[in-house]
Amino acid sequence: MADMMKRDERRKRIREVRRRLVQEGPTRTRDREADFETVTVPERDCDQLRDLLISEGVQTVVEVGLAYASSALAIGEALVTVNPPRPRHVIIDPFQECDWSNSGWDLLRSAGLDSIASLMLAPSSIALPQLLTEGLVADAAFVDGSHRFHEVFVDLYFLRKIVRPGGLIVIDDAGTPSVLTAVHYYERNLGWTVIPDAFPGEALATVVAGPRAEPVTRCKAIRLPDPSFEPPFEEFHLF
Repeated sequence: MADMMKRDERRKRIREVRRRLVQEGPTRTRDREADFETVTVPERDCDQLRDLLISEGVQTVVEVGLAYASSALAIGEALVTVNPPRPRHVIIDPFQECDWSNSGWDLLRSAGLDSIASLMLAPSSIALPQLLTEGLVADAAFVDGSHRFHEVFVDLYFLRKIVRPGGLIVIDDAGTPSVLTAVHYYERNLGWTVIPDAFPGEALATVVAGPRAEPVTRCKAIRLPDPSFEPPFEEFHLF
């Protein structure tokens, strides 16, 4: 009973920080017009991300990109709700100090989530191989870092080795052509499967990438194959 009360208090604290962030915005933003509104993941998507991770019973989550922490707070709420013995939230953001003035990290601290979260200030192309070398195994990942094709592709390359077979990778800004194209490679060649209706709502647009056109929502949830496999090079499919 005491543990349940403690968990409820932690969730209440996180939700209060999330509420203030939505209603008041962060205390510090970059010197760009409507930067918070443009960059941050909307509340509805964050709620859906939280609920998806809870349904998966996640214990360890990797996140690429922190910024103003809207998604990180939702991930933290999911981990506190699941309440595993050793929850872990690894966040990668090389610009959190220099560009974001630690706005996101300070919000996580105010929500009491620094007890389960750690922040890596290295580029994801350096941090992810380090996590792989350390033997980290995650249940899920949330990707909202660089949107350049080659950098998204590299993030996904390492995350498929870090996220366990059958685990989840959730992509933000999934309709951006560079992001969409990178994801298509893994869908067509490595057995990644989109989870339909993981983020229900109106499609943002119809995007043309490669040989097909498709409606997309902002976030996209993908299930990794179980077991994982390496395809023969002769079976390469254009994407």
